[in-house]
Amino acid sequence: MFLHSCICSLQFMPKGRIRVRLKAYDARIIDACCQQILDTAIRTGAKVIGPVPLPTDKQHFNVARSPFTDKDSREDFMIKTHKRLIDIVEPTDKTIDQLMHLELPAGVDIEIKM
Repeated sequence: MFLHSCICSLQFMPKGRIRVRLKAYDARIIDACCQQILDTAIRTGAKVIGPVPLPTDKQHFNVARSPFTDKDSREDFMIKTHKRLIDIVEPTDKTIDQLMHLELPAGVDIEIKM
């Protein structure tokens, strides 16, 4: 839904640059999404820059294993957020139309800027 509303607003200005930022917890999923976007853009005749890997955000969590004793015994958890950046230069009307109908897997956050 978010992808559809962003691309619909871009239909009126096809001669700009579309910047797509992708975020996901799994690197394989985000790479597959990047490949889908690249294939779609290249197939429709747009120039593509990327995907550019951005720094991975890491969040560390330390949790005590026991609720009462053994304060030295802890469990460590980490969440990594992988990010990619794709620039679509000189998109055509066909590019925007194809990106509107693109099916991306769940777990991928997409942000589109003009």
